Amino acid sequence: MRYWALLWLALSTASAQAAVYTYVDANGNRVFTDQPGQGAKRVPMPERSSSAAPATVAPPRTSKVPVPNKAPAMRYQMLRILGPLPDTAVREEDGSLIVTLTSEPALQPNHRYRLLLDGEVAQAPGRSPVFALSNVDRGTHSLAAEIIDQDDHVIERTPAQPVHLQRISLIQKRRVHPCRNADYGVRPECPLKDKPEDD
Repeated sequence: MRYWALLWLALSTASAQAAVYTYVDANGNRVFTDQPGQGAKRVPMPERSSSAAPATVAPPRTSKVPVPNKAPAMRYQMLRILGPLPDTAVREEDGSLIVTLTSEPALQPNHRYRLLLDGEVAQAPGRSPVFALSNVDRGTHSLAAEIIDQDDHVIERTPAQPVHLQRISLIQKRRVHPCRNADYGVRPECPLKDKPEDD
């Protein structure tokens, strides 16, 4: 029993010793020591593995960042073009056209009105419900109004409605208001090339 206890002790401390030796003393007892001596034999020790234990890699922590819910866009009960009325004929010599809008409720902060003429933005958007267009070509056009937010997202839009613009031609102007000598080169309908020669 003592032999095995000494052997276990020697093996348990082998990690800190360079070598272990054994011999039998004069009384017949087996002795283990770290000092080599006459008749002592080195005890073969199992080699310690030098490979380190594999490192445990912690799984990446996944933290879910809460995404703020975008507030739904405010809805308008009504957006309408007050004037001109749909399918109206507007007669203006210089092609000017006044468009008036209305909404219910009133325009909210950070919202703007935008007017479309034939599908294109007619003027820069603004908070005024009145748009004054000038030099619009003669003929039939379509008008539509929009309410947009600060990011130019459309919140409300009216259906397109037709409007007919009538402009007096230069010939008609000359008929209504004939050209005099002083008018040539001044009035567009009285070009210099049409000025009669002085007798």
